[in-house]
Amino acid sequence: MPRLSTLFGSGLITLCTGFAHPSSVSAYPVDCAILLCLAGGWPASMECAQARAVFIRRITPWPIEPPLQIWNCPMGVRFETPGEMGQLFDASARTGLRPPKIARPPVAPRTIANRADIDISDPAFDFVRSIRVFEIFFQQHRSSGNGCSSSNIVYLGSYGEQGEYTRRRSELDIVPEASAFRMPTECNGYAYRSVFVE
Repeated sequence: MPRLSTLFGSGLITLCTGFAHPSSVSAYPVDCAILLCLAGGWPASMECAQARAVFIRRITPWPIEPPLQIWNCPMGVRFETPGEMGQLFDASARTGLRPPKIARPPVAPRTIANRADIDISDPAFDFVRSIRVFEIFFQQHRSSGNGCSSSNIVYLGSYGEQGEYTRRRSELDIVPEASAFRMPTECNGYAYRSVFVE
């Protein structure tokens, strides 16, 4: 299991504490649960079961979505509000000072598009960069003149240094052995389509 360093700091403790209440499944961003459960090897819990279901659902329809959308998990939450109150909340996050008590603070987490909102270049987050998503399309048929015709399309999805997801065209020979795809030994009508996550 990869070591989770102090980059998470007290944020991990806060998230894990939130997991202690089964009724609060929808009270946290599911991508934070996916991140923590994936790092822990999908431990048995209601939150991790829900996180895994979302992870799988994202690669089930066509076209697929990135299974982990780390940009939806506010690990380094900053507040974005107009005027002084936003500055007070932002200052309290950096200094540890408590902001003034108000009935309903007009604050919202700032989301960072398509990458983590903190630096995740530390090796503790290598498990994010190790995720590879293979989209495999293969078909073959016997053509006129008794020849064999086949075609394939393979896409490889991967995560960059800060959790950004990239999908690019690739080749059949990169598909891992663990995938269910096998090249047919005979030229029959055959069509295969799958998504494989390593």
